[in-house]
Amino acid sequence: MLSQNSIATILVTGANGQLANELKTLSHNYPSFQFLFTTKEVLPIENGEVLKSFFEQNKIDYCINCAAYTAVDKAEAEQEKAFLINATAVGALAHICKEHHAKLIHISTDYVYDGSSTIPLTEQSRLAPINIYGLSKLKGEELAIRENAFTLIIRTSWVYSSFGNNFVKTMLRLFKEKDEINVINDQLGSPTYAADLAGVIMKFIAKKEEGNDFSGIVNYSNSGITTWYEFAEEIKLLVNSNCKINPIPTSSYKTPAKRPSYSVLDTSKIKELLHLEIPDWRESLKKCIGILSENSN
Repeated sequence: MLSQNSIATILVTGANGQLANELKTLSHNYPSFQFLFTTKEVLPIENGEVLKSFFEQNKIDYCINCAAYTAVDKAEAEQEKAFLINATAVGALAHICKEHHAKLIHISTDYVYDGSSTIPLTEQSRLAPINIYGLSKLKGEELAIRENAFTLIIRTSWVYSSFGNNFVKTMLRLFKEKDEINVINDQLGSPTYAADLAGVIMKFIAKKEEGNDFSGIVNYSNSGITTWYEFAEEIKLLVNSNCKINPIPTSSYKTPAKRPSYSVLDTSKIKELLHLEIPDWRESLKKCIGILSENSN
């Protein structure tokens, strides 16, 4: 059990994931907070008894829920598991945060939209997920708000990091292994560097500490619009790879789960709330590649 002191405690679930690892890196800049990083082994959010016991034993002031079922294609066959972790457990977490007066910050996704838009998606844009993963995440949002009106939900897109598995690291591996690869060129979106998102989350917490609490739904991604193909080309340029990248349509790359063709998020609301200047995706990608290069030396 943690000692009951005046220092605010931030619980971060899903500690092995990209965003949680970026928060761990950032936590060293916030000595005025105590951070608790929990893996699914320590705190499986879908286990109500373990969740209840954990909150009773630890005084939690903030809970950043990075825990999620993120296997988009596997979700089509594992619907029950996806809904348990991404929806039912999120509702339970929201409820327990309300009971213990803890602020819940929950991470959601662009997959709650259907991808048919041609203009950046606002928080009020039509919600119509086209796969099980998106449906489970949308249900999680609904349950979180229903159980705890003070929940803050951050929808994000195309997340990558120097941690974990993601598009950037996959491209770097393929550049080394192959002379030629195919990458989809008809899905539009905005990559999000998890380190930038972690910084934004901490800004929300700092605002609440100052007495400005924010609830509801906000969108966050890096600025600028690209395709997976252009994203790959930019990675290639930054690492001076000679691998040939061929642009292909989504129809040439069959997956169990459908992907939205348009995932560009309108971030006007979060920029206004936090007085943010959001970095361009290329700028943030360069930082991430720099860290990966350092780590490989």
